[in-house]
Amino acid sequence: MRLEIKNGSQDQTRTIPIWERPMFKKIVINPWPYYVGFSLLGILNIIAFLANGTPLGISTAYSDWGTKIFRALGGDPSTWYAYKNPAALNRSFFADPLSMQNTAIILGALFANLLGSKFKIRPIKSYKQVVGAVTGGLLMGYGARIAMGCNIGAFFSAIPSLSLHGWFFFAALAVGALIGTKLLVNFFSY
Repeated sequence: MRLEIKNGSQDQTRTIPIWERPMFKKIVINPWPYYVGFSLLGILNIIAFLANGTPLGISTAYSDWGTKIFRALGGDPSTWYAYKNPAALNRSFFADPLSMQNTAIILGALFANLLGSKFKIRPIKSYKQVVGAVTGGLLMGYGARIAMGCNIGAFFSAIPSLSLHGWFFFAALAVGALIGTKLLVNFFSY
């Protein structure tokens, strides 16, 4: 795409960089409508099911990563209920479809933030913010494991799979979101 610039008596043309083009901004930088996001998640869920034989899941790979780190530091997770079948711990990182998927999610999110110029390292405003973030992250991780999945595996993939626990997860998620919003507004807003 070329742009003509009138500069007095001389005519100049320059090429518009890709990041300034309207279509690039619409697809890469601006947020997508919700219906596009959930439609793509649905298609991704179907692809994951066809490729792996299981619906889309996220948090199991993260617990496997943590357990592999624990084992590398000398711990013994073989007696844990989740690892009665140690195949997940003996599988190579690159042979694990969920690990590859989660790596792609992390790198894709970073790439999208870099393209949209949204990635910024900000100073910590207060230690209350750090305590809230760490506590929230630990509670989310713990909750994802006892619920047998995060909102993707225990809700998004469970309900279409006709699993009853997906509806219980949905009810608990709604109550938790209401409580979390109240806590956020009352204790962590600045």
